[in-house]
Amino acid sequence: MRTFVVGGAGFIGSHLVERLAVDGPVTVFDNFTSGKRAFLEKALATGNVTIVQADALELEKVEAAIAGHDRVFHLSANPEARWGLERPRLDLEQGTIVTWNVLEASRRQGVKHLVFSSSGTVYGNTPEAGREDRLGLLPFSLYGASKLAGETMIASYVECFGLTATICRFGNVVGPRGTHGAILDFCKKLKATPDRLEVLGNGQQSKPYLHVDDCVGGLRFTAEKGERPLGIYNLAPPDWTTVRRIAELCVANSPNPRAEIHYTGGTQGWKGDVPTSRLDPSKLATLGFKVRFTSDDAVERAVKEVAREVFGA
Repeated sequence: MRTFVVGGAGFIGSHLVERLAVDGPVTVFDNFTSGKRAFLEKALATGNVTIVQADALELEKVEAAIAGHDRVFHLSANPEARWGLERPRLDLEQGTIVTWNVLEASRRQGVKHLVFSSSGTVYGNTPEAGREDRLGLLPFSLYGASKLAGETMIASYVECFGLTATICRFGNVVGPRGTHGAILDFCKKLKATPDRLEVLGNGQQSKPYLHVDDCVGGLRFTAEKGERPLGIYNLAPPDWTTVRRIAELCVANSPNPRAEIHYTGGTQGWKGDVPTSRLDPSKLATLGFKVRFTSDDAVERAVKEVAREVFGA
């Protein structure tokens, strides 16, 4: 089984490649905008990893590199939803267009199966747990809109061209090697200003947090066991964690555990932020996969991991 990972040098991608490389050959396709070669050090040591440094916006380069592979994990995207506010075209390019390029290259080269990293943001603001069969999806952000557009294109390629695919809608993924997100943001702020942490919003925003180890486990499981020709799964714990709790944990694990937390106010951290997100993981549980970490456990583990990276041992 030859595996192709688009965005394989990034946060989630590098953890996935590390696991896949133990079992067989893996090609990492990445432009290294946010990904890092250092993230792949352990995977490269297996001798099973080939790196192609190129931009997935260039269809011809994707097609040339993807030839000869059996399956594709597509993890490439704009890594930070807030960036779309300053560059509205960013999610169109890095999300929608790149996904079409990966699909079209897969079709042309006869790739058998595609695994797509979607997001719980496709549900929008969900005080009730989002289910895979829910209709009328209405994302709040350009990032979420690009993920939903990617899902619909994948479904169309499955129907029209015989591709098989798995779509995983992630909770908020946390853990080491992160390139964005609240935990990394808070730790960096505390390193710059050890006495004070500013938090966007009122701290009551709450979402399910998924540890990257569980994310990788779910991706691998659904790639093998998911429905064919198309399976869509929420990949997240059933519970959730507040931003206030994350801020308090980051302060407690910082060099100054007495730092003051200041909330800017409002229900959203920024335009496009989803104040409340709930994901129902029962469909994936019925298939046979459950995450190991609750949302709170994932956050506590990730805060310690990220704090070591930012503040040092």
